Amino acid sequence: MLDQLDELYREVILEHFKHSAHSGELPGAQIHVSGANPLCGDELAFHVRIDGGRVARARFVAKGCAISQAASSMLAGALEGKTIPEIQQVIETMKALMQGKAPDPSVDLGDLEALSGVRKFPVRVKCAALSWNVVEQGLEQYQISPRKGDI
Repeated sequence: MLDQLDELYREVILEHFKHSAHSGELPGAQIHVSGANPLCGDELAFHVRIDGGRVARARFVAKGCAISQAASSMLAGALEGKTIPEIQQVIETMKALMQGKAPDPSVDLGDLEALSGVRKFPVRVKCAALSWNVVEQGLEQYQISPRKGDI
């Protein structure tokens, strides 16, 4: 059963890597934030548009390994429709999951749950975590100064 779950998760990761519906620029976004993982060479820029206190759209532009790009795709999809506190819950739950802790069952991770197997490969955790670390930084800056700008 566990092997079947691992295979399903691999398929979800590959699908997001190859066919992300959330890649590209996002004109009119209030949050533009970027980051990199020098260990793997991953580079990421996230663009988020907020409307009425919720994420209306999220897009990313990434270069790097399949895990970092798939994690970015999954997170962009998970952000849409959520408030900042809800997004912070998702990020905290993902951090706990990567540390081997049980995820908060009240937080719907959606496809992000497919990244749970990454924790078996500690060097790859940074690849998966790049997207939520970058988004977390962007949200913190947005809360300080909710204006359009680059971070």
